[in-house]
Amino acid sequence: MFDPVIEVLVLAAVALVVLSRLYMALGKGGNDRPVQRPNPAPSPRDTKPVDLSEHRERRGPSDRPIFTGPAAGGLEEIYNADNSFSESGFLQGAKAAYTMIVAAFARGDRDALRPLLDDDVYEAWDAAISARTPGDAPHFDLLRIRRAEIDSAELDGRMARIMIRYEAELGDGETTRTAKEIWTFMRDVASPDPNWILDDVETAN
Repeated sequence: MFDPVIEVLVLAAVALVVLSRLYMALGKGGNDRPVQRPNPAPSPRDTKPVDLSEHRERRGPSDRPIFTGPAAGGLEEIYNADNSFSESGFLQGAKAAYTMIVAAFARGDRDALRPLLDDDVYEAWDAAISARTPGDAPHFDLLRIRRAEIDSAELDGRMARIMIRYEAELGDGETTRTAKEIWTFMRDVASPDPNWILDDVETAN
């Protein structure tokens, strides 16, 4: 029989050799470099939602506006010629322009009117301002815009025209009246200037 002490030492030496070989086989690769083990696959709970933005871009622009109503065809043509066109933005600007133009005409401010009007419109309104006399009744000021909506639209070559139907309440301090008009705004869609100018004014029913 072997001495128990010697037997324990022999078993320990064998175990040390086995562990050393396992380390060399599993812990290192060629040229004594650590083996790069693949990361474990994520469990369903660890999976993050997939970003679909690139897929949406490949399907085509998702922010293209949809035009409706009687002016849809004309607005579509204007947008195709100038992708920066926004129907809501245009309407907001048209309301602001109406307010500015009516106020400038009421006080006879030619400097404010000139950049907002086409030549023909400016000449007619300039003549009307010149024809005023000190004894004339005060002009009506804009109290509020009751209605402002696109009536029609068209693209003639590079020139876009949009007709806005306005219904506004005007007053002179004593009486009020309702103004119903159709204003035509125009813009060259090939021009870097984004501003529209007033091209025509008609009385509406």
